[in-house]
Formats: sequence, structure tokens, C-alpha cells
Amino acid sequence: MKDKQFYRTFFSMYVVLVFQNVISLSVNLADNIMLGAYSEVSLSGVAAVNQIQFVYQQLLVAAGDGMVIFCSQYWGKKQTGPVKKIAATAMHTGLAFAALLFLAVSLFPRQAVGLFTTDQAIVAEGMKYLWLIRFTYPFFAVTTILLATLRSVEIVKIAFYLSLSTLVINCCINYVLIYGKFGAPCLGVVGAAIGTLAARIVECAAVIWYVLKREPNLKLRPGDYLHTDRVLQKDYFKTTLPMLAVQGLWGLNTAMQTVILGHMTARAIAANSAASNLFLMVKSMAVGAASAASVMIGKTIGEGNMEKVQRYARRLQKMFVVIGLVSGVCLFFLRIPVLGLYDLAPETREMANSFLMILSVICVTMSYQMPTNNGIIRGGGNAMFVVRMDLISIWCIVIPLSFFMAFVVKASPVTVVWCLNADQIFKCVPAFLEVNYGKWAKKLTRD
Repeated sequence: MKDKQFYRTFFSMYVVLVFQNVISLSVNLADNIMLGAYSEVSLSGVAAVNQIQFVYQQLLVAAGDGMVIFCSQYWGKKQTGPVKKIAATAMHTGLAFAALLFLAVSLFPRQAVGLFTTDQAIVAEGMKYLWLIRFTYPFFAVTTILLATLRSVEIVKIAFYLSLSTLVINCCINYVLIYGKFGAPCLGVVGAAIGTLAARIVECAAVIWYVLKREPNLKLRPGDYLHTDRVLQKDYFKTTLPMLAVQGLWGLNTAMQTVILGHMTARAIAANSAASNLFLMVKSMAVGAASAASVMIGKTIGEGNMEKVQRYARRLQKMFVVIGLVSGVCLFFLRIPVLGLYDLAPETREMANSFLMILSVICVTMSYQMPTNNGIIRGGGNAMFVVRMDLISIWCIVIPLSFFMAFVVKASPVTVVWCLNADQIFKCVPAFLEVNYGKWAKKLTRD
């Protein structure tokens, strides 16, 4: 019966989180596919801007996950007062990121897009998209932090319904405004930006309404976000700052792929965009596993049952291996039909296909190490282990090696993609050793 309860708890969160993440990513995928059928230059411009969005998204994810680590432990102790105060600190952090990014891209739009390519036609399309998409930043921050707050008290279904409505709104507006259907003007990238902005506004309004009117566990009110606790604030940032560093560096690492490939050949940007969007969709299986594991581990630590924590960690690792094998196979077989949706030049399509074959292998190992590190170890309170490992693997190995192969050896984009994703393979070893033999489970709550 205990085993049944474990699997019921895990999969009740996991399935919803996977679908929510897939549908959320589908908003960008819809932009890419529709723009890919409109113009390869437009696709590349939007892909460059989305790298900025991706780094920003990772910082918001870290701010939310840091809250989940703390709040899930307090939720395990059935203490909701600290949860509200930590949620307020997380919201202030997310909105600060939104304001800073909005200011940066408003003042330096050309430089922001120009980081990813030297092709002026692509830069021009990217700037058109960025001019409107920057207004989504505060709405996306509020939505992300509120959904993380709900996830910390085991409420996840609302995220799925929100993401589904966002996707429908975005696709409908995209279809009308990108191509100029039903008498509307043909706006291209501007139409895609309008669709995404409208969808983010509706999504934000809906989650605020749910939190204020329907949420049963915390009963949050607007005034709760005006009250913080200095002691809890210090605790939050002590754990979250390392996570912000990790997620920010990982987001930069992903953006660096576009920088490196974009300065090798213009076709590589479109190929990488088509490949990485599908990869991120399949990767949702690992992301959902990490999120569900983090809540379960944190809540169990809050209950004070360390023997159960270790048992859960062993069982979760086996599940991560199975998830990795399934996701790798899915990505391998989905690559052909999905690439068929894009209107790409033959050389670009072949490059994207090669990228996806590589990522099919990467998916297997990533689906073990990432949930183990971010779900079990980080969710258990040891964020610094993940920080050290990512600093060494990404910035001391992967990025220098990729630059060397791209600009010194002049290797092909396919070889460079192998180099850019190598850390997803070798990080499995330290993750395995730490989770099975290290002391990563830490009680973070105050009595």
C-alpha cells in the first residue's frame, strides 16, 4: 500500500507537470512552426530573441524552485504562514528580473539580438519581434511564481489548464496575423509577438483569479505580498542564489549554442531552433520528473522521515532511467514528422535532423542526471553541489571545448553540437555518487 501511495503521489504530479510543460513550450513552438512556414529569416530572428527569453525563464524557474524547496518542507509540517512570506519574497525577485530585462532590451535591442548572429536581415526581424515580446516579461514572472507557489503545496492541475488556454489563444492569433487571414493584415513576426503577448496576459489573469478565488490550501490575498520576514528572506536567498547562478549559467549555456552556431553559418540558427524546440518538448518528461521529485523529497524531509527520503531517492533513480529511455526513443522517431512541418531548405533540414539524432542520445543520460541533481539533491536542500558541478562542467569544459572546435578546429556544426551537450553524459557519474553516497538531505525549515 505504501508503494501504491508513492507511485500515486508521484504520477499525479508528474503527468500534469509534463503536459503543462509541453503545452507551455508549444507556445514558442507554434511561433517557430508558423514562422518557419512563413520565412526562414523570420524563424531565425525569433529564435535569437527566444534565447533571451530562455535565460530569463531559467532565472524565474530558479526563483520558483528555491521557493518550492522551502515551502514544500513547511507544507510537510502543515505550516502555511512561512509559505506566504517566502512566496512574497519570490514574487519580488521575479518582478525585479522582469523590470531589469525589460529595461535592458528596451535600451539595447539591436545589441541584444546581435549577440546571436551577424546577419543583419535576421537582426532586423528579431528586433521587430522583441519590440512587442518584452511586454510579456512581467506577466510571465507573475504566472511562473504563482504556479510555483501552488506546486509547493501539491496543486498542479491548474498549470495544465492555463497552458492549454495559452496555446489555443496563441495559435489562433498567430494563424490570423502571421499570414493575414480573414481580412487581417499580414504581419509576420509582429503577428507572432501579438499572439504571444495576448496569451501571456490571459494566462496571468487566470492564475491570479484562481489564487484569489479558488485556491484551497494557502488562501493568499494581495496584502500577503506586502509582508516578508527578514529571517525567512535570508534563508530563501541562501538557498536560491546558488540556484539562480546554476539556472542562469545553464540558460546562458543554451544561448551560447545559438551564439556559436549562429557565427558558424546562418543556416545553423534555423536548424538549431527547429531541433531544440522539439528537444525541449521531449525534455519535459525529465523536467516533470525533477519537479515532482523535488516536492516529494522536500515534503518528506519536512515530515522528518529520513529513512523514507533515502528509500524514495533510490526508487526515483530507477524511474528516471526508464523515463530517459522512453524519451530518447520518442525524440528519435518524432524528428522526421515534426521537421516536415517546417518549410526549410534541404541543407537546413538535414542539419536539423542530424542535431536531433544526437539529442536523442543525450536525452537518455540527461533524463537521469538532471532530475537526480535538480529533483533529489537540490530538492533535498544541497543546491551548492549542483552549482559546483555546473560551473566546472559547463564553463570549464563544455563552452571552451565548443569554442575551440568551432573557431580553431573549424569542425562541422554537428560535431560542435556533440561538444555543447557533452556535459549531459558525464554529469551522470557525480550525480550517482552524490545521491547514493553523499549527505545531501538537509532540513531547511525553522522550528
